[in-house]
Amino acid sequence: MTERRPVTLITGASAGIGAALARTFARNGHELMLVARREQRLHELADEIVALGHRRPHCQPVDLVRHDAVEQVAAAMARFGLEPEIVVNNAGFGLLGPAATLGRDEQLAMVDVNVRALTGLSLAFVGALERRRGGILNVASVAAFLPGPNMAVYYATKAYVLSFSEALHWELRGRVRVTVLCPGPVPTEFQARAGFAGNPNPDLLTQSADQVAEAGYRALQQGRRRVVPGVANRVTTAIMRFLPRRLLLDSVGRYNRKRYGSIERNRSGDRDPAV
Repeated sequence: MTERRPVTLITGASAGIGAALARTFARNGHELMLVARREQRLHELADEIVALGHRRPHCQPVDLVRHDAVEQVAAAMARFGLEPEIVVNNAGFGLLGPAATLGRDEQLAMVDVNVRALTGLSLAFVGALERRRGGILNVASVAAFLPGPNMAVYYATKAYVLSFSEALHWELRGRVRVTVLCPGPVPTEFQARAGFAGNPNPDLLTQSADQVAEAGYRALQQGRRRVVPGVANRVTTAIMRFLPRRLLLDSVGRYNRKRYGSIERNRSGDRDPAV
């Protein structure tokens, strides 16, 4: 039986943080398999990576909202003769607005992508990851540290990613590296998908997708449990632990209602990488 080649599997790779992660891993010598809904965007990114002198990534269009998405990814890897050395669960999306007024199906789809697919892909390949001394990089958000009125389901999914990833880091210690990446605001297509009007985020907290990707890559290589890119974001998340929960609820609720402006939801785009 021919041994499968090791690759870095990256979900939500069609834009934003996912595309930046793909460039970062490729630059560091990793062969890639890229997964997202928009096949053309994946191939455009693959062309860009080849033009930079790196090996061409394998591309597989998969809608992670589907309950058989993990099986689709595994079957595609088998066809290509691949197995993961590193799994990067980056795909996700958010929606702005009170949970009771947003579409229930779309919010459940958010749970499927942000939680179900991430959990499935984190657990599906542990044997291969252990054999290759590899790792898992899960993308959460500074939102994981907060309650999130007016983005309730999104904040809750990111809290799950943080909790799950830290527990998995402990369970797999010494066998598989598990790191959770918690970026602050990042200007990507995620903002439009969520319904943000303009850029409401303070410049002090905002980082580029490339900066976030580099921080995540370094942390995974170092075997760190958690990384919050940017000094201002690290200070902010540290302070949150000492603030009354009611104060955080009021502050986040007002912030999401006032600063993010009117909801302009784009129902035709990809569910792109979330922060």
